[in-house]
Amino acid sequence: MATHLVWFRHDLRVTDNSALFAACEDVDAQVIAVYIATPEQWRAHEMAPRQASFIYQHLAALQLALAERGIPLYYQQRALFADSVDWLQRFIRQQGVDALFYNNQVEINEVQRDAALDRALPAQVRVHRFDDSLLLPPGSVTTGDGNMYKVYTPFRRAFLQRLSESDTRSLPAPAVRGNGQQPPLVTLQPFDYPQQESQGDFPIGEEAARARLRRFCRENVGDYLAQRDLPAVDGTSSLSPYLAIGVLSPRQCFNRLRTECPDMLERTDGGAFGWLNELIWREFYRHLLVAWPALCKHRPFVAWTDGVRWRDAPQDLLAWQQGKTGYPIVDAAMRQLNATGWMHNRLRMIVASFLVKDLLIDWRLGESYFMSQLLDGDLAANNGGWQWGASTGTDAAPYFRIFNPTTQGERFDPQGHFIKTWLPELAEVPEKAIHQPHRWAEKQRRMLDYPLPIIDHAVARKDTLAAFEAAKQRAQPDE
Repeated sequence: MATHLVWFRHDLRVTDNSALFAACEDVDAQVIAVYIATPEQWRAHEMAPRQASFIYQHLAALQLALAERGIPLYYQQRALFADSVDWLQRFIRQQGVDALFYNNQVEINEVQRDAALDRALPAQVRVHRFDDSLLLPPGSVTTGDGNMYKVYTPFRRAFLQRLSESDTRSLPAPAVRGNGQQPPLVTLQPFDYPQQESQGDFPIGEEAARARLRRFCRENVGDYLAQRDLPAVDGTSSLSPYLAIGVLSPRQCFNRLRTECPDMLERTDGGAFGWLNELIWREFYRHLLVAWPALCKHRPFVAWTDGVRWRDAPQDLLAWQQGKTGYPIVDAAMRQLNATGWMHNRLRMIVASFLVKDLLIDWRLGESYFMSQLLDGDLAANNGGWQWGASTGTDAAPYFRIFNPTTQGERFDPQGHFIKTWLPELAEVPEKAIHQPHRWAEKQRRMLDYPLPIIDHAVARKDTLAAFEAAKQRAQPDE
């Protein structure tokens, strides 16, 4: 009897899992599964303790779901990726595995890990890999001369054309194998890694994730474009934590959206197309990571921006991290992140702009802090978002586009409902004064238990423009 091994990584689901489905197609094969935790590698990658907890809880749910189908999940902890390769090749030999199945990851360390395992395995062990975390494989959407797009809009145009020609059907969960007898459940030892619960509303399990997807596509997606930028409104899908660790697949998102909104591709001004656009941005950043692996090494896409002379301002960085900058929309957003591990996307743009363009602090410090906190931490999306906001990435906001944090708050949280949710010290400030509370307090001759702005936006804007322009001038001879 053949033995097939499924290696789970960031694909913690049994439904629409390409590697698992393929491993189970031979009804006569024995199918086993494995998950290897790598705590020291996670530390190097600055994984958020909240995400570690989210993974652990979904790993337990996955173990039960596999057991119900007659598939045992083996579990191991090894410090680093290199150690996981050493253990896995021994495990494959011990179990008499004939074929290994796994879903590709796009990050450079993960790619190198998989290549090392492929080299170490004997020739008789067949390896089956799948691009399961994407709607279309990296390298499949290219310009006429075969290169990766550097600008999003033409990428999207080519992506949609290619998508229309591709099989995007979701795969069912595998059937119960053998006589239906469930394997014993091995104890999942807690990760040797800090864990922290999120205060956000992110229930555990595939069914909970699929239910949230169905509800969003049926009830909310029509209002998506009108509400997505308003942090006080529950107008986004909040599915990113599930996509980040593979509890949901992008195919499931696309197919559910198409089922509920069959005309979404024709109605490009509708909410369904607007949400599809966000899924395509996710694809764009992951395709970029494969085309330019240096992005995994904290390098800017636009080379000359590496010459910007950033401020060394640890106290300002700390104030930003703690939500104590004196700019209410920035502080409320950061406190939401610190409490829940999640942040509304419009707010991610606002706080990134503030750190880079107001405080003139290196975007990589912001990227790093986000990864240490995010429940939906994902290198491609996080790096892409930070480089967009910092004007260092491909198709990024131009460096002279600098958000005014006060007017951003006035525009997207006009009554201050979101601000007051996270800044209770401003509860008594009237709505019309909430975005500049110290002006109101001064007129009322009251003291607020809230910091004064740590920097003057108008002055900071001039300093930032000068810093970017100087860096561009210094690089000019080499351009």
